Amino acid sequence: MSDDEQEQTIAEDLVVTKYKMGGDIANQALRLVVETAKPGVSVLSLCEKGDAYIMAETGKVFKKEKEMKKGIAFPTSVSVNNCVCHFSPLKSDPDYTLKDGDLVKIDLGVHVDGFIANVAHSFVVGASKENPITGRKADVIKAAHLCAEAALRLVKPGNQNTQVTEAWNKIAQSFKCTPIEGMLSHQLKQHIIDGEKTIIQNPTDQQRKDHEKAEFEVHEVYAVDVLISTGEGKARDGGLRTTIYKRDPSKQYGLKMKTSRTFFSEVERRFDAMPFTLRAFEDEAKARLGVVECAKHELLQPFSVLHEKEGECVAQFKFTVLLMANGPHRITNGPFDPELYKSEHEVQDAELKTLLQSSASRKTQKKKKKKV
Repeated sequence: MSDDEQEQTIAEDLVVTKYKMGGDIANQALRLVVETAKPGVSVLSLCEKGDAYIMAETGKVFKKEKEMKKGIAFPTSVSVNNCVCHFSPLKSDPDYTLKDGDLVKIDLGVHVDGFIANVAHSFVVGASKENPITGRKADVIKAAHLCAEAALRLVKPGNQNTQVTEAWNKIAQSFKCTPIEGMLSHQLKQHIIDGEKTIIQNPTDQQRKDHEKAEFEVHEVYAVDVLISTGEGKARDGGLRTTIYKRDPSKQYGLKMKTSRTFFSEVERRFDAMPFTLRAFEDEAKARLGVVECAKHELLQPFSVLHEKEGECVAQFKFTVLLMANGPHRITNGPFDPELYKSEHEVQDAELKTLLQSSASRKTQKKKKKKV
């Protein structure tokens, strides 16, 4: 790469500060959406609330730097039960109203100067200490949470991406669950949400052959994304409208329609290469029209709304981790309370048990045992 000289990494304090600012805003936005997600609340209203909070809070930082881009790095998505990911409806789309017992996944991202902090969290509506969740919903949430905790301890310099993939398969199996096939966790770089190094979940034989082995290195940043299903782990496009897209900077095409050109120039001006939602456009109808030609000629990549089989449940946890010289530093994380989920299963593998009991704090180099 010829532009390596200009690439800013977390070796610089200011870059770490920007990541942490984004991380704090992402964590607060997530908590706000989680606290609002009660029975009778619409998914659209939650998505709007998350996005509005991110825009308001990122508007308060680095105010003097007029040219600095900041804001949403992934639009708030609220995917319920067997919906796997990317459900973020438009006002003109069918909405969904939350009810007691729904397994809800909230996914969002923030960036400050192109430095991205992503986070996702799962919970069951109405869960409480008096009324803990049991059965398959508890199994899948516990499995996904432990996969995230294992990854926090495995994504560190010197380790391989394949170690994470294997650990996820074993943990999911011990809860009689399956990771969603082929899902990727990406390295993050400035303005790039889908960096070249990735961790794959539950690869098919073909994907296993094609997927590049990679070693984690110091000063890298990753968005570690875990998606676990009570079913077979196959995610399919269920036919719902795609509302989240991102610019593919490697593609060029001369758009024919004026609506498409107007729409696309607004995308480039406002969002650059960050994912965005069609909700962010003043005239939703024009955006729906303008996006068609752009997507057809691959100027924009779609984030399709995916579903597992009806009746199954999917849980997701995502965190952003900075691989600092003194150890991994997680900058985003949801408000998980293990007491709300009672599963009859547990991790069986002795090596993984030891890993999960080891301390994930980076102050100390010695591994301290702590009660999980």
